[in-house]
Amino acid sequence: MIETTRRFPAEWEEQDGVLMAWPHKGTEWSNLSDVQAVTIEMAREITRFEDLLLAAPDVDEPRRFMTDAGLPLDRIRFVEVETNDTWARDFGPITVFEGDRPLMLDFGFNGWGLKFPSHLDNQISRKLAELGVFGKTPLLTTGFVLEGGSIESDGRGTILTTSTCLLSPNRNPHLSRIHIEEFLCQTLGARRMLWIENGSLAGDDTDAHVDTLARFCPDDTIVYTVCDDPADEHFGPLLAMAEELRSFRTLDGRPYRLMGLPWPDAVCDDEGRRLPATYANFLVTNRTVLVPTYGSRKDRAAIEVIGRAFPDRAATGVHSLPLLTGNGSLHCITMQIPKGVLE
Repeated sequence: MIETTRRFPAEWEEQDGVLMAWPHKGTEWSNLSDVQAVTIEMAREITRFEDLLLAAPDVDEPRRFMTDAGLPLDRIRFVEVETNDTWARDFGPITVFEGDRPLMLDFGFNGWGLKFPSHLDNQISRKLAELGVFGKTPLLTTGFVLEGGSIESDGRGTILTTSTCLLSPNRNPHLSRIHIEEFLCQTLGARRMLWIENGSLAGDDTDAHVDTLARFCPDDTIVYTVCDDPADEHFGPLLAMAEELRSFRTLDGRPYRLMGLPWPDAVCDDEGRRLPATYANFLVTNRTVLVPTYGSRKDRAAIEVIGRAFPDRAATGVHSLPLLTGNGSLHCITMQIPKGVLE
């Protein structure tokens, strides 16, 4: 195990706010108005209990939409900055703590292994810092390529990730698995990493981000995606992933409490391509857990499971079907800002 003075907080720790990026005509949404509606609904839920940072090339447009929707504008900070897309989870800053002081880390973002344009999104964290959005909280830029959706922290020294993503040849090809683990443990302030070797979703272009598959929750709990249809292409790989999760142990040697999530009904685009629907892509805020829903009979059961994993919060569904056309979901369009960053 690696000793470090930093600590990577869990998502359910107290937050100052959430970062999002406004979907605009320069992004590749064929269903732009539907995605904007999801963004507005997310803003409504987030601003109930914390602030929202909203990045946009032209802030007048989202301000008008938010005003028309009756949202509390005093809880929204509109920041004018150029963007390629809306996936704040993967280009937004990752916050760690040194003692009780937050430090923001700006990792490299290269469009999920050079798959999509990212030259603007890769600069967003630095531009936000230059504009004073993060106050006096320092921002440290590193050339290491890492997306926020590829890692999960329990806040106590363990990181959960997938080997398919972190060992992708178009991310950090100059580093071995051992070197990647050492670098991330030291940089993020973790004592160890748990690597998932199996499981991915059809239509997912992130190379199996962990936030589509398995998520840390309080009290040594992991909620994870389960496929209960033996005829489905996901059945074998996700069954193997479940076996891996059962073999994992906490730092004090105990098995994790595992809670399986319902398998969403298959969602396909107009050309019949399977889209990566998953209930694991939820967002934890100060008093709620926002759960992606897809207009499926499985939605209610998923909300109930996640609600049991977070008994101190209200689990609330947010219609996220439009986001699947961009191969992501609710967690992917957000990045939490821990308490102390914006003060």
